[in-house]
Amino acid sequence: MRRAFLTQLLLSAACAGTLLGCEARRYDPAKATRAYPFGTPQERIADVQVFNDGDAMLIVNPTVESWSEFDLWLNQRYMKRVARLEAGGTLRIPLEEFWDVRGEGPFPGGLLRYYPPTPIRLVQVDRRDGSPLVGFVSIPTERELESTRIDNEQM
Repeated sequence: MRRAFLTQLLLSAACAGTLLGCEARRYDPAKATRAYPFGTPQERIADVQVFNDGDAMLIVNPTVESWSEFDLWLNQRYMKRVARLEAGGTLRIPLEEFWDVRGEGPFPGGLLRYYPPTPIRLVQVDRRDGSPLVGFVSIPTERELESTRIDNEQM
């Protein structure tokens, strides 16, 4: 009876850990992408804003320029192939759809997370036609701005 109780307790703890999101690194070697093109220069910064939307990246394109069939790079590590970003359009991409060359993914965050969320700092478009990269404007969250304050006083 005592053994059955301990087994039930261990199973309950394992289920609770799974539900709470206590997991190791996001890793799936089948989803590995190509390496970031460090030899390709960045040509310009487009007036396209990128926001952290919790567990996703929100891209707002207020320009008249459309983008199609491109690789979207996050922090010079994670990549997602994007079919289209319309002029004047908005695109929401879950962070769990980004992968790196080893098959690791960024941490999307959330209430019951094990690791801190991956910040959205550098976002670039790679059209893979030999042209230079194009940067998007990454807008930091309030929490990221607060953590960089020099005087660290509460607002």
